[in-house]
Amino acid sequence: MGQIPFIPTEFMESHTDFKQLIHALKKGFAESAVETPMRHHHDYANPKESNDSTLLLMPSWEAGNDIGVKVVTVNPNNGKYDLPSIQGTYLYMDGHKGMIRAILDAKALTAKRTAAASALAAYYLAKKDASSMLMLGTGALSINLIKAHTSIRPIKKVFVWGRNFNKAKLIAAQFNQRNIEVIAIENYVETISNVDIVSCATLSKEPLVFGKILKEGQHLDLVGAYKKDMREADDEAVLRSSVFIDTFQGGLKESGDIVIPLKKEILNEADIKADLFGLCSGSHKGRQSDSEITFFKSVGHASEDLIAARYYYGQWKGVM
Repeated sequence: MGQIPFIPTEFMESHTDFKQLIHALKKGFAESAVETPMRHHHDYANPKESNDSTLLLMPSWEAGNDIGVKVVTVNPNNGKYDLPSIQGTYLYMDGHKGMIRAILDAKALTAKRTAAASALAAYYLAKKDASSMLMLGTGALSINLIKAHTSIRPIKKVFVWGRNFNKAKLIAAQFNQRNIEVIAIENYVETISNVDIVSCATLSKEPLVFGKILKEGQHLDLVGAYKKDMREADDEAVLRSSVFIDTFQGGLKESGDIVIPLKKEILNEADIKADLFGLCSGSHKGRQSDSEITFFKSVGHASEDLIAARYYYGQWKGVM
């Protein structure tokens, strides 16, 4: 057995075609051949910080084909050290004999597959002619979310907001050479009702998206707020929207955007229209009208990691 290849961030950055990755995820959710147990989620004390950190273990496999497991830590205060909040490694293995095929950088893998899953949901839930987007958050996900969404909808203008305006300006500057206008803004509230897609990737514990200022036809893409006491959209946003989640397995349990409205009985499980398995298999068509407000909450699913690892391993073999 030769040296195990390591597929780094730089390779994934230069070998990502979001349309291809989105199609791979769509096929995976439609066929449902990947088995994924509930992930291990462990909060642990971080004495040097005021917040707990989180350890996540996420296995997934397709019988006889491949196996993968992601080991991730989430450290909410890492921004003050100029480090991403998500750190981790992905082990991609042969499903027959069990040997490790490759080790992948989990931060990049997670960012790419998360953005692709959001864009996959938007394929079914955002209006076909959606031309504008608001990105709330300036972390590693934001650039990927912009790239993924603009790959499947004719978006020409994107507004970026973050608590650090300089970070928002840096993100906008990265799109200077693209056929898209990206504008950093300091006040998102006055912009939110003027865009077609609102994407959130934050660690906020308080809602940033308020239902009273939403307009008909908007699509909400909520991918941050990963704990039960965090949320990115308020109760009115839930009440005004048709609610979808990435998977019923994790989506009902892990984020305050769904857990809190369920506990308050503002939302019932039966009110949730479908998950990505239902959308991609065709059991639910997604958006019903141009006036409908759609709400998609993603907490991530290990099958997405496996499908993305398979995609990048194929890219790596093609180059090497």
